[in-house]
Amino acid sequence: MTELAAAYARCRELNARHGRTFFLATRLLTPAQRPAVHALYGFARWADEIVDSGESPDPAGDLELLAAQLGDELAGRPTGHPVLVALVDTVRRYSIDPELFTAFLASMRMDLTVTSYPDLPALRRYMHGSAAVIGLQLLPVFGTVAPRAQAEPGAAAMGRAFQLTNFLRDVGEDLDRGRLYLPGDVLAAYGVDRELLVWCRRTGKPDQRVRRVTAHLVACALAEYREAEAGVPLLRPVSRPCVRTALTLYRGILDEIAAADYQVLDRRVVVPNPRRLAVALPGFARALAARVVGR
Repeated sequence: MTELAAAYARCRELNARHGRTFFLATRLLTPAQRPAVHALYGFARWADEIVDSGESPDPAGDLELLAAQLGDELAGRPTGHPVLVALVDTVRRYSIDPELFTAFLASMRMDLTVTSYPDLPALRRYMHGSAAVIGLQLLPVFGTVAPRAQAEPGAAAMGRAFQLTNFLRDVGEDLDRGRLYLPGDVLAAYGVDRELLVWCRRTGKPDQRVRRVTAHLVACALAEYREAEAGVPLLRPVSRPCVRTALTLYRGILDEIAAADYQVLDRRVVVPNPRRLAVALPGFARALAARVVGR
């Protein structure tokens, strides 16, 4: 196995182990597209582990080292790290703007110092680097049937939709880390603050104010899904089944949150495997049909 093939294999392993829903959706892409998606996931996962694993004694320093190593790889100075080897090959192969990775790392640095966001615009600025740019990185891999700029709003909305879903699903775990990703002005409008959320998390007792604000933010996330779905027809036909399936699977988490009566602080809501398969199997059929038509 060549160094490059081994590097992509390592990224695939990371995706399969840590991003099950996303990995399932990638199986609907063509075999030629999948390695690039795994490489992009592997880099994002690496940075996320630095910030959230608690294993790094100097996460700020490790993020700076990661940025420097990425710069070296992009400049043709090999570091030998398999994730970066695969990532830079993907960047060159698909002409992905390196500034998207700069924006991503900037948001990762924010996680080391920022523990809350006063309003939705402030949260969206964070999400641009932490989530919207992920959709923009993937867009050249998916390919478009229109000028790329026309498809960028939908791709960015896909990233935001997924991340808002994660914020709602993981609010309790994030509180345990000292972070709160729900916008302060929306919380205040419903009479909710960090102290109430922590109390609900600690006691496991529900609160109607928390339920209402969660329902409001679910509606915000659904608006992002609608914008993302509007951009799917602009993608290459072979990529549409993957993206539609990913959107449906992740939006299913919001359905499960609603089914749990918006109680997310004492549990981690997941989409049951039978439902995941019920979504994925028709997606596989559409993907195969799209490949046949493409040929």
